[in-house]
Amino acid sequence: MAGAVSALFLLDIKGRVLVWRDYRGDVSAKQAERFFTKLIEKDGDAQSQDPVVYDNGVSYLFIQHSNVYLMTASRQNCNAASLLFFLHRVVDVFKHYFEELEEESLRDNFVVVYELLDEMMDFGYPQYTEANILSEFIKTDAYRMEVTQRPPMAVTNAVSWRSEGIQYKKNEVFLDVVEHVNILVNSNGQIIRSDVVGALKMRTYLSGMPECKLGLNDRILLEAQGRSTKGKAIDLDDIKFHQCVRLARFENDRTISFIPPDGSFDLMTYRLNTQVKPLIWVEAQVERHSRSRVEILVKARSQFKERRLMFKILFTNGKMIELYSTATNVEIELPVSSDASNPDVRTSMGSASYVPEDEALIWKIRSFPGGKEYMLRAEFTLPSITAEEATPERKAPIRVKFEIPYFTVSGIQVRYLKIIEKSGYHALPWVRYITMAGLEVIIENLCLDFVRNSMFEDPYRPHALAPFQFES
Repeated sequence: MAGAVSALFLLDIKGRVLVWRDYRGDVSAKQAERFFTKLIEKDGDAQSQDPVVYDNGVSYLFIQHSNVYLMTASRQNCNAASLLFFLHRVVDVFKHYFEELEEESLRDNFVVVYELLDEMMDFGYPQYTEANILSEFIKTDAYRMEVTQRPPMAVTNAVSWRSEGIQYKKNEVFLDVVEHVNILVNSNGQIIRSDVVGALKMRTYLSGMPECKLGLNDRILLEAQGRSTKGKAIDLDDIKFHQCVRLARFENDRTISFIPPDGSFDLMTYRLNTQVKPLIWVEAQVERHSRSRVEILVKARSQFKERRLMFKILFTNGKMIELYSTATNVEIELPVSSDASNPDVRTSMGSASYVPEDEALIWKIRSFPGGKEYMLRAEFTLPSITAEEATPERKAPIRVKFEIPYFTVSGIQVRYLKIIEKSGYHALPWVRYITMAGLEVIIENLCLDFVRNSMFEDPYRPHALAPFQFES
């Protein structure tokens, strides 16, 4: 980092200082008032939404979480990206301690807040931001703070994200490959933009200091090994690793080698710029009968192949089980007119309900196999008398939420996951694949005539795990 932070401020939604920590003595508490004045001026400028404010030789970088502003002030030339990342890490640490980061939680725990700020930054330079490590010597309970706490070895070790001496009776690793499909579709059904955003989420329950090695069907790696890449390899773009990954080794031979933190973390995120067709395609046709009645016909079709997967469970007499990649928890939101009433809805699968407060008809299908098509027909009553200056119909897209376990759009595969520890114990790896609706926007209105489909990101919800057998 080129420069150091002068002070860190935690402000409420009105710009009042809740907590601030002075690190270098070259700024005062008045900087918060100047920052908020400049921030209000920026709110009126639609072209200026950046998280940086500059005033009278002081640079302010800020983020907002809930009803709290986190802001740094500096008179030096700092690395803006590093400081913004640090502020997000501060949010993660506070959420680890207080469950939710809000004004009330900061006021109730200001002593712990000051202790954390002292440990996470020293003389304006970021230090330790691993919540699990900080929680070992900064306790929230008063009775635990009576005894002098010694810093854990992880603070002074090269491996600052993992403590020594961790022990588990059963050593396991859970790896989730989660992908979100992002597509932009126009009103004619043409795909304008599409990409896949994925993440490798891990939960590790391993004893000692294990060394993990992960292999993917990365095209560059397979070509370097002289193996065939036809139909099996993928090209990963915009890769971002957790700090535990040895970047030098990855750049040399594309091997993902790391000592994992204890518990949950995101090992890697990636993006694929590839042409992807919508996995669930929705067509809707609207027919108006005079001015008193409107009829909506909707067809939903799954455009992915139902794959049958065979798994061998080693701890149940070696029996084979069959698993199918089927879309689950499908929810299709159809916008309707704000003055519609008396819905009469029929579906060939699932159930539908009218939600007048959201001006939408929600169609829920618990299980949607690949290659299937279902229909919905709805009829609404409209008022026979309308205002002379009626407001135009709102232009809202159809929205779809879904999950497809045991399925990835990109074709990414975990070829192996090796766990090596000096004690020589055997660890059991579990892998699962999940594809979710990403963010899709469509430029057309259901109330006009004909609409295609759109999707939006659904929060990650875990599925029942399936045991995984790596390919040789």
